[in-house]
Amino acid sequence: MRKIPIYSHPAAGWPALISSTQKLMDYQTFLRGGLSVFKSNQPQGGFDCPGCAWPDHKSHKSIDVCENGIKVIASETMTHKADAEFFARHTVTELQGWSGYELEHSGRLSEPMYYDIAQDCYVPIPWEAAYSLIAEQLGQLDSPDEALFYTSGRVTNEPAFLYQLFVRCFGTNNLPDCSNMCHEPTSVMLSKQLGIGKATVMLEDFEQAKLILMFGQNPATNHPRMLEMLAHAHEQGCRIISINPMREQGLSKFRNPQKPTHMAAGQSDDMVDDVIQIQIGGDTALLTGIAKWLIENDRINHDFITTHTSGFEPLKQWLTVQTWEDITLGCGITQTDIIHLARLVADSSATICTWGMGITQHVQGDDNVAMITNLLLLMGMIGIDGAGASPVRGHSNVQGDRTMGIHERPSKSLLDSLERVFERPMPQEHGYDVVTGAKALIAGQLKVFMGMGGNYAVAAPDTSAIQQALTTTQLNIFVGTKLNETMLYPGANNIILPCLGRTERITTTKGEQFATIEDSMCQIVPTQGKLKPVSDTLKSEAQIVADMAVHVLGADSSIPWLAMSEDFNLIRDYIAQAINGFENFNQRIRNSERGFHLYHAARHRVWNTESGKAQFEVPQYPITYVASQMEDAQGIDDENTTQNITQKVWQLTSVRSHDQFNTMIFGFKDRYRQTNRRDVLFMHPDEISRLGWQKGDRIMVTRQRAKDSSAEPRVLGPLVLTEMDIASNAVAAYYPECNDLFDLDTHAPDSHIPAYKSTTVILERVNAGARIAEPA
Repeated sequence: MRKIPIYSHPAAGWPALISSTQKLMDYQTFLRGGLSVFKSNQPQGGFDCPGCAWPDHKSHKSIDVCENGIKVIASETMTHKADAEFFARHTVTELQGWSGYELEHSGRLSEPMYYDIAQDCYVPIPWEAAYSLIAEQLGQLDSPDEALFYTSGRVTNEPAFLYQLFVRCFGTNNLPDCSNMCHEPTSVMLSKQLGIGKATVMLEDFEQAKLILMFGQNPATNHPRMLEMLAHAHEQGCRIISINPMREQGLSKFRNPQKPTHMAAGQSDDMVDDVIQIQIGGDTALLTGIAKWLIENDRINHDFITTHTSGFEPLKQWLTVQTWEDITLGCGITQTDIIHLARLVADSSATICTWGMGITQHVQGDDNVAMITNLLLLMGMIGIDGAGASPVRGHSNVQGDRTMGIHERPSKSLLDSLERVFERPMPQEHGYDVVTGAKALIAGQLKVFMGMGGNYAVAAPDTSAIQQALTTTQLNIFVGTKLNETMLYPGANNIILPCLGRTERITTTKGEQFATIEDSMCQIVPTQGKLKPVSDTLKSEAQIVADMAVHVLGADSSIPWLAMSEDFNLIRDYIAQAINGFENFNQRIRNSERGFHLYHAARHRVWNTESGKAQFEVPQYPITYVASQMEDAQGIDDENTTQNITQKVWQLTSVRSHDQFNTMIFGFKDRYRQTNRRDVLFMHPDEISRLGWQKGDRIMVTRQRAKDSSAEPRVLGPLVLTEMDIASNAVAAYYPECNDLFDLDTHAPDSHIPAYKSTTVILERVNAGARIAEPA
C-alpha cells in the first residue's frame, strides 16, 4: 500500500509550543500553570510531571517538559472550581450527558461532596462526616472482599504504600490498578522470564544502542520526551525501526524546541529509519520469523544461552515447526523483509527492544512480550550496555505503585515483609484485578467501590455495564482532583474526596513534605509541588488514607497512621523496612540530585526465576490467531449484508489522540492525524477507494460475534471516515469512545489484560453521498 504523508511537518517545534500555550489559556492558568512548567522534572525542589513515566535525563535543563506534560499541568493548575455552587447548578443526570472534554474542563474538585438522591445533586459534606459514613458502610460488609480498592498511576509512592497497607489491614487484596489495563503482560512475562517485571535498561543505554526496535509505540503523542532521546541515538549512528500497523507521522522527524537552530532555522533531526507495517496483532508472528531465521542460520549467542538461560530447546523445537507461510500470514510481512530485519538484529552489538500498549493490549499480549524477551535472550542482549528490554509505562507512577505493593496478586515475600514490620497478619488470598473486579461488580458481588484517582469505568471495557453496576452498590468513594464519568453513577451512598495535585504544596504540622515516584526505568525521583492549593479544604492523598484508616480500623497505636501522613519521612522509613531495594530510603533520596536507581537483578545477570536462569517461553496462541479470527468471522450474517456493508471483516484497534492523556480529553485536535474531531474511523485511503467510499462518509462499526456465541453484536457509530496510513485489513477509532466494542471476557490468559488493540468488526456505510465537514 502506498505511503500517505498526511502530516508532513516535523514533530514538536512551533506547533507544540503554540498548542501548549493555547492549553494554558484554555484552562485559564497561563501564569499559574506557566510558572509550574519551569518546576516540572527539575531536581531539588521541583515536581515530577504528572503525565507519562519517561525518565529524566541526568543533564539539567531549565525547561524539561513536553507538550503533553504541559497540557496535564494546565489541567491540574486551573483555579476554576467544581465546588458546591457548581454542583447546585448541575444535576448528576445532566452531568451524565456531558462529554469527557466538558467534565475535564468543569474545574478542580475543591470540597468533599455527597450525593443527595432527593435533589439528584452532589452536596457538601464535612470531612469528618464523610469518614464516619465510610467507616459505617465498610463495617457492615459480610467480608472485606466485598470491597474493591482501585488505584491510578498518578498516586505517588508514599500514599500508595499507606493505601495498600490500609486495604490489607482491612482484610483484602482487592487492589486492582491501571497497570492491569496497560502493561500487565510486561509485569507478568518479564517476571516469569527475567525474575523482575521492569525495564532492564537505563536512559543512558539509549545513547549506546546500535539498534532500537520500537514495537506498538507512538511516542510523539504518548511520551514526547522520548523523541529527543531517539533523535540523539540516531545521530550517534543507531538504527531505529518502528514496528506498528500505523505509520505515525510524528516519528519521521523531530524539531527540538530546546535547539535554537531548529526553531529559528527550521532544522530537524531524523529519527526512524524504517516502519514495518505489520497487520494488527501480528507481532508474535513477526518475532517468530526473526527468531526462526536467527537460529536456523546460527546467528545466536550460544555462550549466553548456555550459561544464563533455560528452556531453549522447547522454543527451538516450536520455531522449527512454524512455517514461513503461517509466519507471513500472521504478520502480513514478506519473508524477504522479515529476513532483512533478522539480519539487522544479527549484526547489532547492542539492541534495545522498546514497546508500548500496542504490544500488550491483545489476547496474545503475553505472547508478544514473551517473544520480545526471547529475542533479547537469543542474542544475549540483557545485562550489557546499550541493550535490553524497555517497556514504556504510560502513567507517571504506575510502576512505583506496583513496587509499593498495589497489586491484587502480591508475592509471598511482600506479605511476609509487611507482617514482620507491622506485626499483624496480612490477607493471603489473591484479590480482584480490573477485569475480574468489574465482572464481580456487574454480578452484584461487590458492595463498595473506591477509586484512588483514575476513571475506572471509562478506562475499562464494558463501560456502560460498569457504570450501571456502580448504581447498585452500598458505597462508592472517589479520591481525585477532577470530575469524571465514573463519579456520576451513584450507589446508595456516593462520596467525592478532593485531593491535592502533584503541583501543589503539601504542608503539615511537620512542615512542607515531598513525595517520590518511580519512572519507567526504575529511577526513584523526589517530587515536591510549590503552588498554593486551589482550595483550603483539600487534603493530601496520604492524609485522606490515614484518616480513613483511623476511622475504619479504629484507634491502633501500633501503626501511626496520622503521624505518617504528617511526616512523609516516617512513611519512607517504613518503606525502607518493608520493600526490597529501599534501604536507607530517606538518606539516599536526599543525597542525590536526581534520586537513585533501584537494583535490578536481571540487569546484572542475576535471575530470580523458578529455574534460577532466564527463561525462554513458547507462545500459547497460534501465530495465525488474528487471521483465523477474521476467517472465522468472515461471512457471519451474510444474509443481512447490503451494498453499503463491506464484504469482509476488519481488525479494529483503539488509539489515543494528540490532544488527550489516557482518559483525559484536553481538546479535539489530533495534529499528526489532521482531524479536529473524535467520532472518527481511520482507514487507509487505498482501502477507502477500493470500497468505492469517500472520506467523510458515516460508518457504523459492529463487533462481530463468534459463530458459537449467543452474545448480541456491539455497535458503535456513526463514525466519520478519515484517512490514516494504516495497514490493510485494519481500522482504528479513539479510546475511550470505542470501549464498549470491547468486553471483559476477551483478554490475555495470564495477565488478564483486555484486548483494546484488536477486535474483529464489520463496517456499514449509512449515508452514501453525504459528507461531514471538519469542525473548526
